[in-house]
Amino acid sequence: MLYAQVHLTLPAWVHEAVDPAADYRDDDAKMALAIRLSALNVRHGSGGPFGAALFNAEGRLLGVGVNRVVPHSSSIAHAEMMAFATSQQRLQQYRLNAAGGPVTLATSSQPCCMCYGASVWAGIDRLLIGARAEDVESLAGFDEGPLPADWRGELVKRGIEVITDLRRDEARAVLAEYARGGVVY
Repeated sequence: MLYAQVHLTLPAWVHEAVDPAADYRDDDAKMALAIRLSALNVRHGSGGPFGAALFNAEGRLLGVGVNRVVPHSSSIAHAEMMAFATSQQRLQQYRLNAAGGPVTLATSSQPCCMCYGASVWAGIDRLLIGARAEDVESLAGFDEGPLPADWRGELVKRGIEVITDLRRDEARAVLAEYARGGVVY
């Protein structure tokens, strides 16, 4: 049989863990949510050690995502991709900043090559990153794939502000906790 639809979901605990009415005006609050999502995903055993959240110009939450690759048998179910999809469905537009920006993506770890590309096409204006790609690779054993040598510069050329190392130690701790569990896809 040829499958004619894709069905990806966030874990049920997300509804209890996220307050959609909370104020996320500063970058620290945005990153705290992304890292909290990644930690909860590990603790609940509902996916990999990655969390992401998107915010509008006023700091209002547009959508969230956690890694669901293994539970959904889908290589596209990365935290950033899930956050893009939930936000796009909520706004009913594929370009998140089409109605104005800036739109900010906070992600617990530097986007892999797939999520990096999707960040350009999804219409974000700001990218907040916790752990670095080398942290993901060394602590959790993931292969993040090839990125342009000047990946940050390529985003900046496209009008995307990049801020790295926000709460990096906390994000690294989640990666290490996940690695202690022994399951890496």
